[in-house]
Amino acid sequence: MRKVAWGVLSTARIGLDKVIPAMQKGLYSEVIAIASRNFRSAQTAAKKLAIPKAYGSYEELVNDADIEAIYIPLPNHLHVEWAEKCMRAGKHVLLEKPIGMHYKQAEQLLRFSKKYPVVKIMEAFMYRHHPQMLEVKRLIDDGEIGEIRSAYSTFTYYNDNPGDIRNQYNIGGGGLLDIGCYCISIARFLFGSEPKRVSGLVEFDPYLKIDRLASGLLEFKEGFATFMCSTQSQYQQNARVSGTKGMIEIIKPFTPEPNESAKIVLHSGSNKKEITFEPCDKYTIQGDLFSNAIINNQSPPLPIEDGVANMKVIEAVFLSAESGMFVTLDKLMKR
Repeated sequence: MRKVAWGVLSTARIGLDKVIPAMQKGLYSEVIAIASRNFRSAQTAAKKLAIPKAYGSYEELVNDADIEAIYIPLPNHLHVEWAEKCMRAGKHVLLEKPIGMHYKQAEQLLRFSKKYPVVKIMEAFMYRHHPQMLEVKRLIDDGEIGEIRSAYSTFTYYNDNPGDIRNQYNIGGGGLLDIGCYCISIARFLFGSEPKRVSGLVEFDPYLKIDRLASGLLEFKEGFATFMCSTQSQYQQNARVSGTKGMIEIIKPFTPEPNESAKIVLHSGSNKKEITFEPCDKYTIQGDLFSNAIINNQSPPLPIEDGVANMKVIEAVFLSAESGMFVTLDKLMKR
């Protein structure tokens, strides 16, 4: 069975702790190299995870002829720059969310990707591939809750460490880019469309300058979605979607652990049905889906346009919070 040869740019914790070990279990993915700007860091990571090659620069890994695809978990401000360098070198790209710092940067990446139609690029929204989320979407599409009317999600944690890249404003820190992007993504996924207009409220940390609390209202043709995210609140994550005949609760919608059973609860009138899913690793699934698309020359399961659309809504939340007014997505596209 053929496997895609992967390289990883950076020794970021999400890669070392989550994504790489998961991809190493995949049927179609093989991690053969890792790079850091500190060669010792790359060596240490390679030894720990039994990765054959270690590089002391990102350029060396990108230029490795044996590598077919590259996973990029770099800080947000480096996403577009290195995605473009990878594509220019003919490498397929799995890019951590968010795909850029703002909407125009995401558009830039989309335009650049059109120059390399043979190269595949996808944003790493791993939760979208989990059986839990696929079943929720199937239930909605099959009319199990009637016509969709509303969705709600929450994603929060507490972290005020100024040394954490998620709290560094200049390199893309802040709650909306880190976790609010999930809340926006799931709303668009559940409704299966793009919001017409957006309203947002954002609170900024006076010292760190990053957004630490945000809430949004997304108006879709079929109904409304609301969300709340925070980087300085007690940890929680949940989501629910309501229709004319029922409602679905999604337990731990974004990061179900690979060793635990994911669960959703379907409510219909006075009836309640719990649906559980066998433990599985969302990162393994994501890696195999993308690798399989490379092997069979198929479109990635999530087109890069989806990431651009998500970035557009994130920016609309910021703009609405700044202006105190609804932001229409069509007008944002023309800016």
